Parts: sequence; C-alpha cells; structure tokens
Amino acid sequence: MAKHVAVLMGGWSSERPVSLTSGNACADALEERGYRVSRVDVDRDIAKVLAELRPDVAFNALHGPFGEDGCIQGLLEILQIPYTHSGVMASSLAMNKDRAKAVMSAAGVPVAEHRIMNRADVAREHPLKPPYVIKPVNEGSSFGVLIVGEGEAYPPEQLYSADWPYGERIMVERFVAGRELTCAVMGDVALGVIDIVADKHQFYDFDAKYAPGGSKHILPAEISPNIYHEVQKLTLKAHEALGCRGVSRADFRLDDRLHGTGELICLEVNTQPGMTPTSLVPDMAAHAGHDFGELVRWIVEDASCAR
Repeated sequence: MAKHVAVLMGGWSSERPVSLTSGNACADALEERGYRVSRVDVDRDIAKVLAELRPDVAFNALHGPFGEDGCIQGLLEILQIPYTHSGVMASSLAMNKDRAKAVMSAAGVPVAEHRIMNRADVAREHPLKPPYVIKPVNEGSSFGVLIVGEGEAYPPEQLYSADWPYGERIMVERFVAGRELTCAVMGDVALGVIDIVADKHQFYDFDAKYAPGGSKHILPAEISPNIYHEVQKLTLKAHEALGCRGVSRADFRLDDRLHGTGELICLEVNTQPGMTPTSLVPDMAAHAGHDFGELVRWIVEDASCAR
C-alpha cells in the first residue's frame, strides 16, 4: 500500500501564500511518485484533522510562526506522526534570530553584531550608526526587514505604524555589504553555493525571492574555491550546532568589494526552506543530481519523530 503523506501548508502566518505554493508543488511531486497525498490547509483544528487522517508521514511545508518555530513539530510529536525537516528544539532555536546567532557564534560561525531592542526605542533615534538592518526576531521571507542606509537622518517611519505586525522586540544588526550567498544541507552533506543577484532590489526581499525574474541564482557561485568551500563548511557547522535535521539553508554575506572588508558573515539558518518554482534549495539539489521529485521523496523518506 502506498505511503500516506499529509502535506501541511498554508497556516495563518505572513508567509501563508508562499507556504501554499510550496505545499502544492511538493504534493504534486509526491503524487507523481505514487504516494497517497492529503493536502492540508492548516488551521487551529489541525490536531483533530490529523487524528482523523492518520497519515504515515506529515510533510511540513509551513513557513513562519507556528509552522517552523517548534509549535507544529511539538504537536506532531504528541500525535506520534513522523514528520519532515527539523525537530522541536532546532526549529524553535533557528526561528529566534537572537538565540540562533548566539549558538552559531559559540560554534565558530561568524555572525554580525546586533542588539535586541524595543520597537519604540529604535524608532526614537538611531540605535547604531547607519548603515544597519532592522529585523523582526521571529519572521521569515524578509517580512518586516528594513535597511537604514548611510546618511539617513532618522530611523524608518514604518516603526511608528500602529499596525506594525511583527512584535515589539526587534533585532538591530550591523549592515554587511557585498554578495548574498546561500548554501543548503541535505542530510549531512552541504550542497552547492548560490550567488543571489537581485539587481532591481535593495536586498533579497520578498519580491526578489518569489516574483518571477526577481533574482538570478548563479550556481555554482563565481567566488574563489577557498571561500566556496568555507561557505559549505560553515553551512554544515551551523546546521549541526542548531541541531537541524533533513534539509536546511544558511544565508551569508560576503564583502568582496574592491575596498571591502573581505568578511564572510552568516545571517541566519532556515529550517523550512521554500519549495516554490523560484526557490533556492530545489536549484541546489538539482545541481547535486536530485531533481525536484527526488528531493521531495528523499525528504519524506527521511521523516521521523524525536528529531
């Protein structure tokens, strides 16, 4: 009998549309390979839905809060349904940018200096000398990310907004100029390194990530072999330090400008990388010889509890 896979997607975070695209792409690929698939648009009754479905595996295609922060993982542990990607602790840790950076730094992964502050205090005056970056502590897909450029007189006016949806604790991080690099881990192997070129965007923001033509993925990245291997080494080190499982992706900045610092900085680790037609991990897997269907099949067969 074909293995029954519940593909969890949607949810209610800011990243719902991306999750639906990821989830449906994965569900299509699994059906093509003979799996019995239930597409589950996750709502607050998800425990009841899963108890009734009784799948063999839950493929976690959720993004953002409640989907990649340990919450759904804890529920799946309670229900004893094997699931994909990282477990409760690693998911929770990686989603909290502040805690994740502390763990990665202790493991020897270079990270940018930052402060965790109240939104009102950041809005009042520059907390760091520009340029710097403002990030929500627990969001993904670049939601709520603001770059304060050199010479800006005041902090961004968005911070004053009454309907700011990203919480009152925010991260203020030193801006690192240069290339945007990314690398993924599949099991215990670091895949190829991509140089993300988003010419029309200030940085690799939501539109650069998901809009057709929003960015170019140069794979393999055209950087020195030493740096290329260092990115792979640090990606695997970050994955292991945080306790990640299955597939994860680490994002970096490399300041290789003519008069730049030469530094290589890890920005964050994503335990639920996107699986959309414009996503990075499918590109890296294909470069390593795993087409999209094979990648999704591997993720399902890697599923377990107690991750």
